[in-house]
Amino acid sequence: MAKYAHDMVVPNEASSLSKKNQVAEMFNNIAHRYDFLNRFMSAGIDIGWRKKAISEISSIRPKVILDVATGTADVALLANKMLHPNKIVGIDISEGMLNLGKEKIAKLNLQRIIDLQIGDSEAIAFEDNYFDAITVAFGVRNFENLEKGLKEILRVLKPRGKFVVLECSKPTKKGFKGFYHFYMNKIMPSFGSIFSGNKEAYLYLNNSVQAFPEGQQFLNIMNEAGFTQTYLKTLSLGVCTIYCGSK
Repeated sequence: MAKYAHDMVVPNEASSLSKKNQVAEMFNNIAHRYDFLNRFMSAGIDIGWRKKAISEISSIRPKVILDVATGTADVALLANKMLHPNKIVGIDISEGMLNLGKEKIAKLNLQRIIDLQIGDSEAIAFEDNYFDAITVAFGVRNFENLEKGLKEILRVLKPRGKFVVLECSKPTKKGFKGFYHFYMNKIMPSFGSIFSGNKEAYLYLNNSVQAFPEGQQFLNIMNEAGFTQTYLKTLSLGVCTIYCGSK
């Protein structure tokens, strides 16, 4: 049973598929243009956002990292470059996105360090207390059941381990707020349609951002799931937010 509004936001309301299956299908369809559109529509700022999120786990010097909703492995690759862990596992429900990530990893000959697997945030195929740190970049709003996903992440995180979420949020500054909403509602879906051939995917991404429980509300949800020492940092006038918690 969905508990939060964004749990019920799906790419195609007419589809009989579950949110999870619809999201996997959507990302399979846009995978070939996903990296390009991320760079293009954020003017490259998204790389800096990812670096700042990864830097939040640098103090614990993690040796084994899990990247949930890893997509094309951007965070996994940056984490390897910045933190030099022994092992990074990336899981995602989209085989299309993972295949592109595997190509990037192979080009850098990092297959022994970064392992990408089909995997679901609500049923992570690892034992309790396995990972030193866990990251999710632009993925939690795609969870079918947010609460279940967070509790499963907590289960596989080691005691004193750290969890970092990077997620889109809505700016509150008056002048910028209007431009942001125009961009998200009009410009982004149009560019998404032109470059990926899938306008619905980018309408969904905007709708999921609008429905997501952000800011202190999301920290409260993390606390309820069992995380401690939670805090957040807003980026780029509130367009993006980093959320952190420990076990």
